[in-house]
Amino acid sequence: MNTSDGWRPRHVPEARGRAGAPRTPIDYAKAGRSSVRRRARGMTHSEAAAALEEAELLAHLDRRDEAAADDGGRRAAQLAEWQRVVQLLAAAGGLYDPDADTVVQEELAEDRRREETAQQRRQEQQRVADRAEELARLGEAGRLNRSVPSQAGDEAARDLLDDNLDYRAAKVDAWLAHALATHSGHYADPAARAAAVGLLPAPVRARAALLAALARTGTPTDGDLEFVGRLAQADPGATTALAAWLDTAAAVKEGTA
Repeated sequence: MNTSDGWRPRHVPEARGRAGAPRTPIDYAKAGRSSVRRRARGMTHSEAAAALEEAELLAHLDRRDEAAADDGGRRAAQLAEWQRVVQLLAAAGGLYDPDADTVVQEELAEDRRREETAQQRRQEQQRVADRAEELARLGEAGRLNRSVPSQAGDEAARDLLDDNLDYRAAKVDAWLAHALATHSGHYADPAARAAAVGLLPAPVRARAALLAALARTGTPTDGDLEFVGRLAQADPGATTALAAWLDTAAAVKEGTA
C-alpha cells in the first residue's frame, strides 16, 4: 500500500564512497519528520489536525502490510511530528512555519555542529594519511634520517602505516625511536615525550630507551643499529630492562670515577 507522500522503503546494498568508506546510514525517522514539516508549512491548526487523522488512518492500515511496517521508524516519527505540530498550533495559533519552530531550528543547529565535527574529522584523517605517505616515501628513499618528527601526529601517521601492513612502517619506527632517544624534533618538548608513552607501541619505546642508554655509555647511535630494533621487537620488556641496567651501570661508574 502506498503512503500519503508516495514513499515506500527499499532495501538496497550499502553504498560506498570513492574512498571505500561507508556512507552515513539513512535516518528514516529524521526523513519522516522532515516530510511532515514540508507538508505542514502554512497549515492552520485545523488543517494540521486533519493531516494527523489521515496519517493515523494510514498507519493503522499499514500495520497489516509487513513491507510498510518495516520502514525504519519513519511512520512512527511522522505521527509523532504531526502530533507535535498540532499541539504547537493549538497553543500558538496562526500558520505553521518551520523557520520559526524552535525544535526544528535546534535540530538544524545540531546537524550543523555534527557536520562541522565530521568535516574536521575527515580533514584530520586526510592530514594523517598524507603525512603517512610522506614518511613512507622518505623511508623508502632512505631520507628519513635527514629529518626529525616536526609535528604532533606523526605517531598517528605511523599507526596508519602499521594498520595497513605497510612494510615501510619499520623504517618509520626506527626513525621515531631515534628521535625519542635523542630528544630531537617534536620530542624536544618534555610533554611530547611523556605523551609518546601512550602514543607509541612498546617496541618503539623500548628501542628508544636502549638507544638512549647506549648513548649515555658513549656508544655511537647515529648508525643503523639494527640489532636494537630486533631486540625491542622480540621482547620490549627485556629491552627496557637492559636499558635500565645500562643506565644503572653508567651511574655507578660515574659515582666511582
